[in-house]
Amino acid sequence: MSRRTPALIAAAVLLPLALTACSSSDGDTNATADKAAAKSDGFPYTVKNCGVTTTFDAPPKRVVTMNQHVTEIMLELGLKKSLVGTAYLDDQVLPKYGEDYASVPVIAKEYPSYEQVLATNPDFVYGGYGSAFTAGDGRSREALKKSGIESRLNTESCTKGDQPMDTLYEEIREVGRTFGVTDRAEAWIKQAKADNAATAKKLADLKPVPVFVYDSGDKTAFTAGGEGIGNELIERAGGTNVFADLDKPFGDASWENVVARKPEVVVIYDYGATTVEQKKKRLLDDPALADVPAIKNKRFAVMPLSDAVLGVRVPAAVDKLAAQLHPGATTP
Repeated sequence: MSRRTPALIAAAVLLPLALTACSSSDGDTNATADKAAAKSDGFPYTVKNCGVTTTFDAPPKRVVTMNQHVTEIMLELGLKKSLVGTAYLDDQVLPKYGEDYASVPVIAKEYPSYEQVLATNPDFVYGGYGSAFTAGDGRSREALKKSGIESRLNTESCTKGDQPMDTLYEEIREVGRTFGVTDRAEAWIKQAKADNAATAKKLADLKPVPVFVYDSGDKTAFTAGGEGIGNELIERAGGTNVFADLDKPFGDASWENVVARKPEVVVIYDYGATTVEQKKKRLLDDPALADVPAIKNKRFAVMPLSDAVLGVRVPAAVDKLAAQLHPGATTP
């Protein structure tokens, strides 16, 4: 470092206080600048997610997503360039994400193997359901960490006893912070709250309708329980989930209980190889369900499964379901 002359010292006194002392080398100067920039962008950032605490010194750069709703969160936040691989769609991505999704390599139709994940050289894996990180398949979060790969699990899989819509807002906020796009996350949350308020206003004077969700199942009914966003979605759409007492996002219910709880509408989750019409036929052809009001009156509503999990579709899905539960009453 060159010695300062008295003239330079005098001049420095007149400069803004933001001037800093010169470093011993250009490398040190750059390092200091990098640290300052990282700090101003919200890094390092520490987050606790489903029992795993992670500190990020900078946003992840090479990301694999597993499950559609977390892929759509990334695309909604404008993070397609961070994606090096994706897997496991339940249905088609929303049209507005189509072009961005097409630019991301699909590494597996369903869950990829651990080797397929590693082949993308990721520094971060984002899973939608707990099954994304099944230890028996070699993709546990612990195994990824040992390979130097950080991870996140959508918090619907590990959060209980709160308001799931608030959990959704926090999911978006934490992902936004992790990737250094806080402004985008907060803008989405602001709009989502406005959309939810608009739907609530339309439903203010309407009586809730008893709803049974039929996801799948033959010997038992796989349905929406009371802990997930699916339950809150029904409530915000002007319904009452007849299986809200199940203390999990999804669970099995007996057909006897379906009959006993007398739902007036069946909400069918649309995904996978079994079509909506096949699911309707299964319900309509079952003599044990003949006296269920929803079956007797053939009152069905349909939702893509990706609308009913903790992702960016939820506010619009509430409004779409409200229109099916209360036809004609929710037109602005």
